[in-house]
Amino acid sequence: MSFFSGLDTEAYDRNYTDRDLARRLWKYFEPHQRRLTWVIAFLLIIAAASAAVPLLVSRGVDLLADSSESRWLSVLVALVLLAGIFTWVAGWIRRRLLVRIVGDVIYTIQSDAFAAAAGHDLSFYDEFSSGKIVSRITSDTREFGQLVTLITDLVSQFGQAIILSGVLISISWRLSLYLFGFLPILYLASKGFRALARTVTRRGMRAMANVNAAIKETVSGIAVAKNYRQESTIFAEFDEANQTSFRVNVQRGFVLSLVFPSLNALGGIATAILVYAGGVTAIQGAVTLGAWFLFLMSLDSFFFPVLNLSAFWAQVQSGLSAAERAFALIDAESAILQRANDPLPRLKGDIRFENVCFRYTEQERIFDDFSLHIQPGESVALVGHTGAGKTSIARLIARFYEFQEGRILVDGQDIRAFDLHQYRSQLGIVSQVPFLFSGSMAENICYASATTSMAEVEQVARQIGDGDWLDTLPNGLDTQVGERGGRLSMGQRQLVSLLRVLLRHPAIFILDEATASIDPFTEWQIQQALSLILEKSTSILIAHRLSTVKAADRILVLEDGRIIEEGNHNALMEARGHYAHLYNTYFRHQSLAYAEQSRHAFTPLDPPAAGGSSSLPDVGEGWGGV
Repeated sequence: MSFFSGLDTEAYDRNYTDRDLARRLWKYFEPHQRRLTWVIAFLLIIAAASAAVPLLVSRGVDLLADSSESRWLSVLVALVLLAGIFTWVAGWIRRRLLVRIVGDVIYTIQSDAFAAAAGHDLSFYDEFSSGKIVSRITSDTREFGQLVTLITDLVSQFGQAIILSGVLISISWRLSLYLFGFLPILYLASKGFRALARTVTRRGMRAMANVNAAIKETVSGIAVAKNYRQESTIFAEFDEANQTSFRVNVQRGFVLSLVFPSLNALGGIATAILVYAGGVTAIQGAVTLGAWFLFLMSLDSFFFPVLNLSAFWAQVQSGLSAAERAFALIDAESAILQRANDPLPRLKGDIRFENVCFRYTEQERIFDDFSLHIQPGESVALVGHTGAGKTSIARLIARFYEFQEGRILVDGQDIRAFDLHQYRSQLGIVSQVPFLFSGSMAENICYASATTSMAEVEQVARQIGDGDWLDTLPNGLDTQVGERGGRLSMGQRQLVSLLRVLLRHPAIFILDEATASIDPFTEWQIQQALSLILEKSTSILIAHRLSTVKAADRILVLEDGRIIEEGNHNALMEARGHYAHLYNTYFRHQSLAYAEQSRHAFTPLDPPAAGGSSSLPDVGEGWGGV
């Protein structure tokens, strides 16, 4: 396996130039211009105070040399101390302002990134790992926060370097020419480190995203892993991702730690050259020995910010890479194409597919020239083998996926022209595996109806089975459901999901029924909840229970993305076609007649004749025995 395997870019990643990133980042800082002005002002104060120290010391040395009065020493000490206190106070205020600015900017970027992630269609999450997306929203934006601190330090160092360059020129313009001639060498060296730093930083962040993805997937599926005793396997998978992250980030740290020592070595060479050139100049009388000493003293103060500028340029790539990954998520294009955002009134629920073509990928085509009309208020059950296109119809109506050709109309209007938020607010969707959030039953039922009172919730809940199901819960509606609803049975989870929809009074209801077996009493309760929803909405039922199929106004039988049969239960049974085959294969054992036949078949009324056998019901008989 390659050292960098698993560190490839995502399909929505893109490369931004430093200028593009700077322009984009500035938009986040614009609301904080007043604070930034104060930060810059304090940075300049710090730079001036730092640059003044060598001048004060140099002037103090001259005064002490010319006069033996001790008061000049006291004045010098007081001025240097004052400059230090001034620098500390200005630095503290600057840091305080900066923390607030950075916090606000990171908050805004995280909010934008999360909003973009939440706004993407489901096909986006089919293709990309949710754990890696989480890493961009959390880890990468925090990394960007360090960039802001680096930039402010860089501005301070830059101001200090400008002030000291003026001091050096005033001392000796000849020696200053030697110094400034060496700066392009430092620039080229730092530029070389810049490209390398950006590369290793990107790899480090991708490796960390892989670790986050492995942790998220492992924790989400921990019950399955324990069921199959695969704890060692999932640890091995995590350990592999973690070791890759370790190696990549050690390499990243090595590159970044190499920057300053390398540049410092170049600075040392430059200092040695300037010491020699200055000594020769002083011997020749071009400058005084005091001026040469001041130049060398100022040189050290000048080179430190210059080297920091060069080193920071490479380290800044870490923050720029983080911003790049966050912006790539924000800028990722959605597969859902909205032609308009028209407001819409209460929907009637007239749904029409006109010559729709849909595919998940080029190799996974679902519909070709598919047409369907569902009347307002009609309940339609979709049945068929796996892959027939049942769930795809529901997903297209809900705008979770984008179709490629044709039209889908709701109440005669193109579904792509609706305001997506308003449209989905009139949908009620219950998935095959109902998802519940950690919290109480009541909080989950009110998830999309925040203004609903507890009295209303209890009133609706007690419409189901006279509320007997609530009495089986330890704390009624205040019962905690656990993570993903793990403390409830599948039937109870479905009831909560149905009640959640019932409170919203949806115009269009989509049910992807769970296949899990439940007891007859719970099924009766679920049918009660379904009846309350079906009587007031247009319903699309992906049915796995016979009771749900028979409750539908119309049954559509799908195969390979085509409707091959339609009608009610009795008519389709009489036709003895594909539906009848599905009934005998999947549904018949759920019927009361089948249960009665099985019970009588296994209850011997008369002892079998010698050499004979008991007569069991033939599963191929009794087409309408429901």
